[in-house]
Amino acid sequence: MTEKLVITGASKAFPGVQALDDVSLALAPGCIHALLGENGAGKSTLIKIITGVHRPDAGTVLLDGEPVQFASPREAIARGISAVHQERNLIPRFSVGENIVLENLPRRRGLVDYGEVRETARRFMAPLGLEIDPDTPVRNLSVARMQLVEIAKALSLDARLLVLDEPTASITPYETETLFRLLRELRDKGVAILFVSHKLDEVFELCDSVTVLRDGRNACASRPLEGLDRADVVRLMIGREEQTARRTERTATGEPVLALRNVGTELGHRNVDLEVRAGEIVGLYGLVGAGRTELAKAIIGAAKVTSGEVQVDGKAVTIDSVATALSRHRIGYVSEDRKHEGLILMHSVRRNVAVTVWGRIARALGWLPNRAERDAVTPYIDRLQVRTPSLAQPVSLLSGGNQQKVSVAKWIAAEVRVLIIDEPTVGIDIQTKVYLHELIHELAAAGTAVILISSDMPEMISLADRIAVMSEFEVVGEIDNDHDATRMGEAIMARIHKVEGAT
Repeated sequence: MTEKLVITGASKAFPGVQALDDVSLALAPGCIHALLGENGAGKSTLIKIITGVHRPDAGTVLLDGEPVQFASPREAIARGISAVHQERNLIPRFSVGENIVLENLPRRRGLVDYGEVRETARRFMAPLGLEIDPDTPVRNLSVARMQLVEIAKALSLDARLLVLDEPTASITPYETETLFRLLRELRDKGVAILFVSHKLDEVFELCDSVTVLRDGRNACASRPLEGLDRADVVRLMIGREEQTARRTERTATGEPVLALRNVGTELGHRNVDLEVRAGEIVGLYGLVGAGRTELAKAIIGAAKVTSGEVQVDGKAVTIDSVATALSRHRIGYVSEDRKHEGLILMHSVRRNVAVTVWGRIARALGWLPNRAERDAVTPYIDRLQVRTPSLAQPVSLLSGGNQQKVSVAKWIAAEVRVLIIDEPTVGIDIQTKVYLHELIHELAAAGTAVILISSDMPEMISLADRIAVMSEFEVVGEIDNDHDATRMGEAIMARIHKVEGAT
């Protein structure tokens, strides 16, 4: 069988960084091929070569047996290559439908045929179970729904080579199962699929073959996945045995630090009751569209609470902004969308971490000298082991794992009492994920009240003490976590589907 895509000896350098060094990869039609590696291993650079974002400095790329060098992503699309990138590629002010058909806008008499836009969008959203109005502006969607729109957009191009970079990062096992069923159907129709994920259980469930990168080079190139187990793959990725997160012993104490009593919001929440104590990790779990992230934003004042009470230390409070949440109540929020909400990408590591302590420094000194910023943030950069050449490095140049550490560091520096962490390990490699899990345990052990939002059920079961299950913007049940993955998974899904079955 002729390979769909063959890359041989690809190298690519950027200032101060050799991103790829003599990398090879072969993708066959009718095959789902995993591309694995730690953050910074070179996966994104290789994908950008395949999709026309970058040209290799050396090496060859053959598509259907012919040499190619794409000058742009549009050239790659024209040759049947479609991609869902980890960095979203949607236009926020455009509608869902416009984004899905953007490369092939239907026209009638020279004008966009919006009836056809809606019909086409629904056709490609339906297999993903994505039931939203195609006229909805993308900026109004949750990150998880944006992810599904990205996938629908890629499917609409009828590609023969589909590249998926962390497609399940923000969606739950329920949506993942739907996606995998669709990918298998595409594979059986002869589509070549390149699948990138840090979730190794998904890789073994879905993929037929694998390429592993480590430090920009092949640790293995295009071999069958059969015969490898998780430990083998981890050794190829990191060059050593996998570590597991250490749980820090802790006990929740006292009355709730934060409580929601019969809360409703302008976003559609109804009768929400939730509480979290010092030293406790409370999880929020639900399917895409359940209202978890939206509830977090209401807590921190980014959306309006319209009924009920938000209580801090047993007293009703009004939180009308993120600044109020931090300055008056010491509540912090690690956003699921770190690149657009959690970080200022053009600013330095120092500035991004210091932003939450500027008020404290200014009150003490009357101004904001660089040295004071540096002294304030350095302990937290060291504690979280952020890998950066200097504190002056723009955050945009860090790996995804180190960007996430910076996003967390700014709230630890602020010494918050309540920390809401939304999708803490999206797009994060295995070892960084272990470290962040240990850090969350340590924060709770030190007395921080933690609300954890995660679409990764094993992560939720590993970390949370209690799990509040959400569906359709309501809390439909709460479960004490006994950390038995099978029993907890069944209990969570039973509560979700009981509500869905009743509606």
